[in-house]
Amino acid sequence: MNSLILLIDKILNLVIWIVVIQAVLSWLIAFDVINFRNRFVFSVHQTLGRLTEPMLRPIRRILPDTGTIDISPVILILAVWFVRSLLVELTMG
Repeated sequence: MNSLILLIDKILNLVIWIVVIQAVLSWLIAFDVINFRNRFVFSVHQTLGRLTEPMLRPIRRILPDTGTIDISPVILILAVWFVRSLLVELTMG
């Protein structure tokens, strides 16, 4: 049982990293530090978007429209941290 919980914890940790990398990449694109003309940047951004969008879309539907600021990645990271802390409590108790 502990191995399964450890695997879930590692997957959740990976989700956090993917969301953070996708957010930073989108900021770099928005500030024109890097651009889509680079094929590698385009494919990485597209792949990360496909991985994170199914998790972020339900959060975006619930949150009110804040204009250009998207706080859904922050909400997702907080939710993942909460689930990870529940897993820790489950293994300790």
